[in-house]
Amino acid sequence: MSPMAAPQFGVISGAQVQGALAGREKQLVELVEAAYRWHGVGESVNPPSYFLRFPDRPTARIIALPASLGGDVRVDGLKWISSFPDNVQVGLPRASAVLILNDPATGYPFACLESSIISATRTAASAALAAKHLTRGRARPARVGFVGTGLIARYVHAFLVGTDWSFDEVGIHDLSADSADGFRRYLDRAGTAGRITVHDSAKGVLLASDLVVFTTIAARPHVHDPSWFDHGPVVLHVSLRDLAPEVLLRAVNIVDDIEHCLKAETSPHLAEQLTGNRDFLAGTLADVICGRITVPEDRPVVFSPFGLGVLDLAVGKYVYDQVAHSGDLHVVDDFFHDLNRYG
Repeated sequence: MSPMAAPQFGVISGAQVQGALAGREKQLVELVEAAYRWHGVGESVNPPSYFLRFPDRPTARIIALPASLGGDVRVDGLKWISSFPDNVQVGLPRASAVLILNDPATGYPFACLESSIISATRTAASAALAAKHLTRGRARPARVGFVGTGLIARYVHAFLVGTDWSFDEVGIHDLSADSADGFRRYLDRAGTAGRITVHDSAKGVLLASDLVVFTTIAARPHVHDPSWFDHGPVVLHVSLRDLAPEVLLRAVNIVDDIEHCLKAETSPHLAEQLTGNRDFLAGTLADVICGRITVPEDRPVVFSPFGLGVLDLAVGKYVYDQVAHSGDLHVVDDFFHDLNRYG
């Protein structure tokens, strides 16, 4: 066998990530849809996420998401993402992350990418994709509401607008008045929102919205009344732990992956514990995309995505290819050393 060339290892900064993704919302939603399709037919490996928690820092956690994606992407890797909510009080984002990409032929890691932007992007692209497919067959929502107004809310809004959504009314609510005001100012600057209303409760947002986006850091359900959903909104339950089981049991429930979503005390997990079964789940977003299930038009619909590592791989490999093609990839010389078995 001829010896292979020594593997290269590249490092991609957050600025490069953002530059590779900016203005490509439609293309990225298509990429995320393809990843869901590949995952739905078994062209992926997506083990459970691993949570590192700290007894002395109970609100903080770091999560490892290993994954392998086939299809047209073919890459393995790992996202390592931290959530430290107290960062916000000192002017730092709550989440920080890196993504490692591995060559499926040799197993060698070939890149490390700043990944908080990749993570927010794949989350927002997934939400926009779900909004598209879960509203199919019903009047297109013209009133959107955001419960939780941090960075993920901004990304979801940007992806909705970037995929041709427009709204007559935008309702927002956050426990932090400063966060709500910051998001309102972002909407004003974006110039794509209709009438903006800051509500003093999640109930106010829900009752005034046909499309609802939850992007909070809630650790347990705080929305308990199913009657707030009687008008049949589509709910993008991105933060996973806002809705009490009684709300889910009156709704059509779609998840990204059943086994992943029914764990870690998510709202669907609590519903499973309460009922002792999974009958309340209609299926996955891939089922909806591929036409295996049809979502009713006259009931509330809740999409609860646990967040799949294969989506990070799809977006991360896209970024790597863009940066490498541009010639701006920063390669760490001699990152891999002592490659001769016998010296």
